[in-house]
Amino acid sequence: MIIGFNFKKINIEKRNPVTGKVDINNNVSVTHVEESDFPLGKQKQKGVTFQFEFTSKYEPDVGGLLFTGEILYLGDQKTNDEIIKGWQKSKTIPKEIMAEVIDTALTRCNIEALILSRDINLPPPVPLPKVKRDE
Repeated sequence: MIIGFNFKKINIEKRNPVTGKVDINNNVSVTHVEESDFPLGKQKQKGVTFQFEFTSKYEPDVGGLLFTGEILYLGDQKTNDEIIKGWQKSKTIPKEIMAEVIDTALTRCNIEALILSRDINLPPPVPLPKVKRDE
């Protein structure tokens, strides 16, 4: 279960004015996994820290966003060991856990990216709903 989320770095840049069609490419990836001790109440519990990177690239060279951060995961010792061994051996994570981690990163990063892109006048990095007009 995910018990925490922290941004470590937020970088947004507008390099050129927005003119014409802009392509936006979003990507999120896990960059590092390590076992961690989490102080919960009076005890420490073992869990896993997932470090991630989220990017949005605006083409042609309009700007970009970069977020790095960490997601704290608390599982039983067997699950934690499985995650760490898989990462150390082949940089893989069990599918169910990876889906939960990536979904958490995407949700939090997309919300922050929407706010920050608005603040520096970049198009939103995720499609927003629009009213369909009859013409």
